[in-house]
Amino acid sequence: MAFDIEEELKKLPAKPGVYLMHDEKDTIIYVGKAISLKNRVRQYFQASRNRGVKIDQMVSHIARFEYIITDSELEALVLECNLIKEHRPKYNTMLMDDKTYPFIKVTVQEDYPRVLFSRRMSKDRAKYFGPYTSAGAVKDTIDLIHKLYGIRSCSRALPKTMGKDRPCLNYHIHQCPAPCQSYISKEAYGESVKKALSFLNGNYAPVLKELEEKMNQASEALDFEKAIEYRELLNSVSQIAQKQKITSSDMGDRDIVALAAEKEDAVVQIFFVRDGRLIGRDHFCVRIMEDESPQEVLGTFLKQFYAGTPYIPRTIMLQYEVPDQELIQEWLTGRRGQKVHIQVPRKGEKEKLVELACKNAQMVLTQDRERIRREEGRTIGAMKEIAKLLGLEKLERVEAYDISNISGFQTVGSMVVYEKGRPKRSDYRKFRIRGVQGADDYASMEEMLTRRLSHYENYPDLIMMDGGKGQVNVALRVMEALQLQIPVCGMVKDDRHRTRGIYFRNQEIPISRDSEGFRLVTRIQDEAHRFAIEYHRSLRSKEQVHSVLDDIPGIGPARRKALMKAFQTLEDIRAADVETLASVDGMNARAAAQVYEFFHAGAEE
Repeated sequence: MAFDIEEELKKLPAKPGVYLMHDEKDTIIYVGKAISLKNRVRQYFQASRNRGVKIDQMVSHIARFEYIITDSELEALVLECNLIKEHRPKYNTMLMDDKTYPFIKVTVQEDYPRVLFSRRMSKDRAKYFGPYTSAGAVKDTIDLIHKLYGIRSCSRALPKTMGKDRPCLNYHIHQCPAPCQSYISKEAYGESVKKALSFLNGNYAPVLKELEEKMNQASEALDFEKAIEYRELLNSVSQIAQKQKITSSDMGDRDIVALAAEKEDAVVQIFFVRDGRLIGRDHFCVRIMEDESPQEVLGTFLKQFYAGTPYIPRTIMLQYEVPDQELIQEWLTGRRGQKVHIQVPRKGEKEKLVELACKNAQMVLTQDRERIRREEGRTIGAMKEIAKLLGLEKLERVEAYDISNISGFQTVGSMVVYEKGRPKRSDYRKFRIRGVQGADDYASMEEMLTRRLSHYENYPDLIMMDGGKGQVNVALRVMEALQLQIPVCGMVKDDRHRTRGIYFRNQEIPISRDSEGFRLVTRIQDEAHRFAIEYHRSLRSKEQVHSVLDDIPGIGPARRKALMKAFQTLEDIRAADVETLASVDGMNARAAAQVYEFFHAGAEE
């Protein structure tokens, strides 16, 4: 029977719940919640209401609707979050997947380390502290460390340039011990650096105690000038300790959330504050409709983000009040098990942190929009292309399999995993084929798939086989035996061993070489092959070393294992001299000589 919208509107109950709008293909295009389903759903179909562009577009595609009654609006909110996450409706606001912060950099890789201000964290073996929200506080801290510990601030290349120039002003005002003149040993300077590192790690008590003792001693000795100097240092350390300890006056854990939006794109920036310290940040890209307000987008983000994150802080600070704020707060309180506060700060340090988050969101939106779209096309977009090509409703996790052997020697299998278009290397698996003799790729593949699909249930949305009809049929046979229904396709190659198309449901489906979907299939196929070859090569090398060493007199299992660990390959062992061989754990001069003679006997003839 055809769905009569007018008749169904009359049946709506005046109760809280969730409603789902479907299009003519029965796809869910919108999910919403309501205190009264009767009042809320009817509003969509009242022509006199000013609904906005987004709602008009959505309503024009509604073929039918359904609803789920709940006991309360809070239950409706939770259900709405779950349904949006599951169905990702077209007309709901969805998550699609910087001004830099200052760091304190300690160049521990140098012989005479320095403490520096840095705007970025590089892979240079230095130790970094931060990020911090205040560049002024960072500079104050660095100045204080120079005074307290006598850490050099110059850029001289020590010890290479030692003694080539006179000591600088900092030496004469007693803020640097002049390592450039060798006036302090490397060991003594290193102790000062250790104290500075301890200070930066938040260990303020020792220096506070030491400065107070020195201040009192100077005062008792009537050296009031020195006492005043120590008192000023003591006050500076106390202020720095307080600044480092708290971000605002009430301590605790909080997330600071701010939004920047332009047309259909938005970026939400989150600062994570734990124990009063800013420990990190993240940003999320959101696709929105032009007529959605920032408050609506931010409210939707809160529900989606905190429905999926395992930790909820005590306080969430926003730049705007959002719809259903009290209800969201109640829901988060239930999830956390303790009271959660949603705040919109208007002044002071808290407001500055929200403003900083907003500025970072705007910078990401401005600078990274094109990069984000390209990356989404390569990953999530490519997965959507493949799903559409194969007629699959959902495609987030893909597993690809390959077999590697040389004339049946040491057959191995590989499983690589891609989630949302990106490799998930933590889920990769290696298989050493045990029950197949010789080069039988089909039987080896059957063993590998049976072992994988029998042992854990995190099943993929699609299995991709390196090959065509034969490999796909093997996988389908395993599915039938295990009573599983997972789509299986083959990645078919041409005569030049390049990806050509996809074999699915008894036919080869061509795929455009210019599409992101094709490029992703190629990357998955190459990665599965690389992972299998890499594993096979490592086993083959170890097996060859193992078998040859068995033939050397006096080399038992322990020494064989030690040699394999030390040299990895036969070529390395053959190239080693007796002295090097004897230095291996468990070896002695006699055993080393036997190994050397084994590889070099007859070489001089």
